[in-house]
Amino acid sequence: MVRALQTGMVLDACASGIFRAGVGMYYYISGQVAHVEPYLAVIDCGGVGYACRTTSYTLSALKKGDKGKLFTHLNVREDAVELYGFATAEELRLFQQLISVSGVGPKAALSILSASTPANLALSIITGDEKALTCAQGIGKKIAQRVILELKDKLAKGQSVGAAGESYGGTGVTVIPENKLSEATAALAVLGYSQGEINLALKGIDLDGQSLEQVIKQALKKMVKG
Repeated sequence: MVRALQTGMVLDACASGIFRAGVGMYYYISGQVAHVEPYLAVIDCGGVGYACRTTSYTLSALKKGDKGKLFTHLNVREDAVELYGFATAEELRLFQQLISVSGVGPKAALSILSASTPANLALSIITGDEKALTCAQGIGKKIAQRVILELKDKLAKGQSVGAAGESYGGTGVTVIPENKLSEATAALAVLGYSQGEINLALKGIDLDGQSLEQVIKQALKKMVKG
């Protein structure tokens, strides 16, 4: 049974696939996909429809009437409580990284994430590819430069970003990209993985015979299976 409180108060839930992962945030929502439209998916959990703002990438993985699972972020403002949902934990982490950048709100973050896959976006940030970010609707050169500068700076300091937007030294990655291995390491760190997790994922992957994008995708597959 799910009980929703008034606007401005944190939702209180039990069962129905919703688990508290900290004050004001739920780890994921699991249920039937009741409705989809641009930037929005509604997940039916026990007869209650949870409207999750989301990306084109996540919507492509959902089908109305089928079971769906979204990793969530609860955004609490003075005038609204909004739930954001993503098909993978990596996309959620990248969303949280993006909204930690000054001047980048949830709407802009969804636009950026909708223009690419999480792995390709992380790669674009690490390699300083402004064009990959400016192709997103409403994202200009100044915002793209700020995203790249601030997230690379956080990475250089070994910082990660928590659910509430706070920075902390959680990744343990202090890499300045110089070659394929360090660039892959840095891109995976942007997605929220620790140095230990990254080392295990990259172990055994053929770095010389594959593109950087392929290396990152293989590492992500290994992490999901692990």
